[in-house]
Amino acid sequence: MKKYLGGGTFYLNGLRDSEGNQFNGKDNYKLNVPADTPAKDFWSVIVYSTKTKGFVVGAERLGLSSRNTDTMQDNEDGSYDIYFGPDPPEGLESNWIPTNEDFFLLFRLYGPESKDFYKTWMLGDVEKITK
Repeated sequence: MKKYLGGGTFYLNGLRDSEGNQFNGKDNYKLNVPADTPAKDFWSVIVYSTKTKGFVVGAERLGLSSRNTDTMQDNEDGSYDIYFGPDPPEGLESNWIPTNEDFFLLFRLYGPESKDFYKTWMLGDVEKITK
């Protein structure tokens, strides 16, 4: 039996952090995915190599999605912080996507809840974090 997703997919791409700098493979970053993310089916975030435009070679994980929330740590408000970078944040390895090279990301909403959700909902910027 085949399973079909709902009414479409909406893509958001990320090339730069909240300061306007391109993502690089040396720094660590954080994206907060709000609890009210408007995806009937699921949301996902995947990193891609800036150099090849394909998956990051040798990465143990390419992305995370709302289908992984049973193993991820959530925040008190029901949101999830997703981390990107060469090193996982201590104690939050389940929320980390390794990026050992310059990268960009795609955030997808599978089955957006309405055709005009973007008028009331916004995904925040990816922030560079310091250790």
